[in-house]
Amino acid sequence: MHVSLFLGLALAILLTACQADRDVSATGPAATSDYGMAAIDEPSYRRRVKKLSSDEFEGRAPFTAGEKKTIEFVRDEFEKAGFVPGNGADWYQEVPLVEITATSASLTFVGNTPREVAQGEDAVIWTKRVTEEVSLADSEMVFVGYGIVAPEYEWNDYEGIDVTGKTVIMLVNDPGYATQDPTLFNGNAMTYYGRWTYKYEEAARQGAAAAFVIHETGPAGYPWQVVTSGGTGPQFDLITDDKNFSRPIIEGWINTTTAAEVFATAALSLEDARRAALQREFKAQKLPWKVSGQIRNSIRESVSYNVLGLLPGTDLADEYIIYMAHWDHMGRDDTLEGDQIFNGAIDNASGTAALMELAEAYATLETPPRRSILLMAVTAEESGLLGSRHYGTNPVYPLGKTVAGINMDGLNVYGRTRDIAVVGFGSSELEEYLTRAAGRQDRVIVAEPTPEKGFFYRSDHFNLAKQGVPVLYAESGFDYREGGVTRGIELARDWVANRYHKTADEYRDDWDMSGAIEDMQVYFMIGNELATNGDWPEWYVTSEFKAIREASLGAANH
Repeated sequence: MHVSLFLGLALAILLTACQADRDVSATGPAATSDYGMAAIDEPSYRRRVKKLSSDEFEGRAPFTAGEKKTIEFVRDEFEKAGFVPGNGADWYQEVPLVEITATSASLTFVGNTPREVAQGEDAVIWTKRVTEEVSLADSEMVFVGYGIVAPEYEWNDYEGIDVTGKTVIMLVNDPGYATQDPTLFNGNAMTYYGRWTYKYEEAARQGAAAAFVIHETGPAGYPWQVVTSGGTGPQFDLITDDKNFSRPIIEGWINTTTAAEVFATAALSLEDARRAALQREFKAQKLPWKVSGQIRNSIRESVSYNVLGLLPGTDLADEYIIYMAHWDHMGRDDTLEGDQIFNGAIDNASGTAALMELAEAYATLETPPRRSILLMAVTAEESGLLGSRHYGTNPVYPLGKTVAGINMDGLNVYGRTRDIAVVGFGSSELEEYLTRAAGRQDRVIVAEPTPEKGFFYRSDHFNLAKQGVPVLYAESGFDYREGGVTRGIELARDWVANRYHKTADEYRDDWDMSGAIEDMQVYFMIGNELATNGDWPEWYVTSEFKAIREASLGAANH
């Protein structure tokens, strides 16, 4: 769950509330059932949130006793509702994870004179390779603009250069954000090509030995302190067959001060480099530096688990609708005085409990759904969306037969709202389903206020989108029916200051669950309509995932 999205939505809605268009069409098939809707009820939901976020579960961290209790509770609740194991005869999907902690890290840029690059101050570096030590020596440095290869935008920053064994340095975000040109990429709204994760992936595909992204607060969406706090401690990752040796030897961020020094010696200012990178005709430029570095690691490998529950469909049983939520949180910290447990009541016991409510909703339908319903409680979201990424690359059910995904991360426990906000607004036809469902509750859908920060790419649904599956990630709005937007902002600020990723994210008996109930009913209406009508929602033509989906569907039909 992302704190800046939570607060940003509230502030943006305050500015736009007077202009909101509440004439929402509720036309189209209702595709719902009183039986299913009634099964989503406040007492059982409250009980489940309270249970999952109790001290008994010790903060639900992977690799702990709290994990075992969590996944067994989720399994038991799915089974009680009438679902069956979602991975053959097994309720669980193994997710092999590795924890890599850098015990030492050094980096040197050598030009006319050596430039020692201080870890945490000038740069933050790591390796994804599962090994106790990596080293890099005298690797040539190349500026590759935004580091993007996007045929649909006629863009290739690597055209005409071989970077095998070289170190690439690149800008964060994408040219659309930098120019604010709505005809270039997605304009202000970040595409996946703007995410730093993509840039390292592309550098690996190009054969780079090292890859550095230049940090800038505006286009990155967060300050340098976030990079240093998040990148210098233990790092979790999936274990791949090649132990991640297909990744660059060293990856990382460098700050703007260091980047400016690098470009100054090339008779090219950082600002000049930014301007050059905005052109489709941009050509990668060699810089007069060589890079050497070394990282030593301590390594711990283990296995965590996704929990999968299935309600088989009838005549379209080989087509699937996925609901997902992450069950994990941050465990406990024995060094703290007083409360040591990060209970994660809102983040994300609320979403995990919602899966159980939806299980009961579908199980009580008078007529079983035509399509199969897959409930997926995923692990290691807090460590980088790892459980959902593992499913995306190792799906139990064909993604070409997966109709849609709906993600729930942090439900509203403060009462009913007049609105519901779509993260990644303008992505797919699922928003039309959402509009119909929300309209039945006299609610309006609104767009997220800061699409340039790329929140769509920062929660578990993205790992389905990346494989082409249309997905929906919505947040309950901030225009409360009691207290309006003013109350929404107060609640958001309290969450940011006092509860987010803190031990104070605890269950409260005075929570008003009516907003969460309405949101779950919306998600049920959407899924049940899809399970009934047999339609295949599509990505909009502007989506970078549309071509992936078309290829996936084509393969599934052969």
